[in-house]
Amino acid sequence: MKQLEGKVAIITGSTSGMGRDTAYRFAEECAKVVVTGRSEERAKAVVEKIKASGGEAVYVTADMSDLSSAQKIFDAAMNAYGTVDILINNAGQLSLTHFLELTLEEWTRILNVNLTMAFLLGQLCAKVMKEKGKGHIINIASIAGTSARWGATAYCTSKHAMVGLTKAMARELGPEIHVNGILPGAIHTAMLDSVGGEAAVGGMIEMSPLKRIGQGSEIASACLFLATDESSFITGQLIRVDGGVDC
Repeated sequence: MKQLEGKVAIITGSTSGMGRDTAYRFAEECAKVVVTGRSEERAKAVVEKIKASGGEAVYVTADMSDLSSAQKIFDAAMNAYGTVDILINNAGQLSLTHFLELTLEEWTRILNVNLTMAFLLGQLCAKVMKEKGKGHIINIASIAGTSARWGATAYCTSKHAMVGLTKAMARELGPEIHVNGILPGAIHTAMLDSVGGEAAVGGMIEMSPLKRIGQGSEIASACLFLATDESSFITGQLIRVDGGVDC
């Protein structure tokens, strides 16, 4: 029996990078996956690949800076599968704007995408999970959520807040729902490529005992662990998947 057989998983930001790899991994474990992203073309491609491999998935296009998208995503999952067992709040947007140049518009957009949508989707999904008596919520934060050494003001603030949200949700949603977070370090994604790829994080690579950046599949493996009974006594925790840069 596959580890996620019969489970329904919403994975935000799953048309590229870590989210896409997690969607593929969960589908391999027989989860029914709700794929979300801004691009219908990319979302459709992810779903088609899952179906071609014998999995089950649907997609919903959503702009995560638009807070009404939370209800849209939730409704799509409920219409397709009638329930939700796992929520992975993965969607994120980078901001490298200096504090003194940061506009309220950009600040609001980054907080909406990286934090407020996780809050709204968490509320919607938690009500279903509470009724079922079981569920898993996994929030993707960042090592920028524990230090301001990497990333600029809006991004670091949103990821620090995601850490606090994760702990608060775990405290208030137990015992039925497990809530944990993952703190990725330098992971090979389109977001990293947009700021220069490996060359932009050379210092982090040198600090890592593993001397490399991570892969989206390695985040997917951490998500899988936290979404199963293998992590049955773990909640309210933040797992660093960063190659040991601060060990």
